[in-house]
Amino acid sequence: MVDISVAKGFIYIIFIIVYLGMVAGRLPRLALDRTGIVLLGAITLFVGVEKLGMASLLDIDSSTILLLFGFMVISAQFRQSGFYTLVTQFAASLPLSPLQFLALVIILSATLSSLLSNDIVCLAMTPILGQGCVKKKLYPLPFLLALACSSNIGSALTLIGNPQNMLIGQQLHLSFSRYFLFSLVPVTLSLIALWAIIAYIFRNNWHCHVEKMPTMPEIPFDLWQTAKGMGVLAGVVSLFLFSPFPRDMIAIGAAGILLISRTMTSQKMLALIDWQLILLFIGLFIVNGAFARAGGLTSIESILHVMGISIGKDFWLFTITVVLSNLVSNVPATMLLLPMAQGALAGPILALSSTFAGNLIVVGSIANIIVVNGARNLGLFISWEEHARVGIPVTLTSLLICWIWIKIGGWLW
Repeated sequence: MVDISVAKGFIYIIFIIVYLGMVAGRLPRLALDRTGIVLLGAITLFVGVEKLGMASLLDIDSSTILLLFGFMVISAQFRQSGFYTLVTQFAASLPLSPLQFLALVIILSATLSSLLSNDIVCLAMTPILGQGCVKKKLYPLPFLLALACSSNIGSALTLIGNPQNMLIGQQLHLSFSRYFLFSLVPVTLSLIALWAIIAYIFRNNWHCHVEKMPTMPEIPFDLWQTAKGMGVLAGVVSLFLFSPFPRDMIAIGAAGILLISRTMTSQKMLALIDWQLILLFIGLFIVNGAFARAGGLTSIESILHVMGISIGKDFWLFTITVVLSNLVSNVPATMLLLPMAQGALAGPILALSSTFAGNLIVVGSIANIIVVNGARNLGLFISWEEHARVGIPVTLTSLLICWIWIKIGGWLW
């Protein structure tokens, strides 16, 4: 049997390499993205730890994986049914002023993202919204930025709006309805602030600067498949609110129902699953789980304590979550901090701050990247500076709103 200190040292080294790789976005001389880095670290630990006689250090939260997969299938149902296309085209066809249309885009994006995957919402709505803006002779940039930012903010409204919220809700056993009621105030105020900020920044720049855009293929609307998806989603949310059944079992059962179809092939549905994100979760469960059980989190807490920082205190948990979310992205940040977050408000703080922080820079969330890449396919280039012009004030304002609400409304939790 190898000395336990050698095994722990091995785990610490892999953990440090993985997180440094996620901060940098790559490893030297290797064509790996963040998911590849995490997966490589997990494989190394999976093999190396077993050889060192410490296989018991490895564990994966299957309930979170099942919940995530289930909602990816539900989101895929709505995309394949043409629901997003219909909603976006209908919104673009309404005779609204630029400010009214901006408000509608924000409301639609936030509402859909609170119940479905914000990534798929952005993936489906970006090309249709861009083309709709050109038809209305509106400059697409402010509306696409509103789509990205509102999808992030709106996804914080529920425990199923984004992957990190699913993880937090599962591991901390948070009440679905209680979290919704608590997050409603900061999310609503942040969406209003988003509208005001974009309205001010683009106050003299609403008209179209794009003559035409490439025509993107549209998914035809299927009333039956949309109704099927809505019925299943309504059933899932109702069971979340009023039944004692585990949320992961409800979600995976819903996915099974949706996969039973005579017209919509499972191959198309499964092709829309974000397998990269699922692999990222699995890899981080292995890496972080091994690090925690080897005593790594205790060491981090000791170091922070010497520096006068306690993650158990609301302010420090809020601050560290925001900073770390922009270094390694919100999912890895949440997975690392969650075992150390023990305060009464730890769940809402992690969920709201990690999600709101995603609007700061383009790579802060997958939704931002999807909108930027989707705009590029339409011939519209959104630079980091253009995104930051909106993203920075929106993020700082929403985080301020969030912190004030935590301090004055924390007693409601």
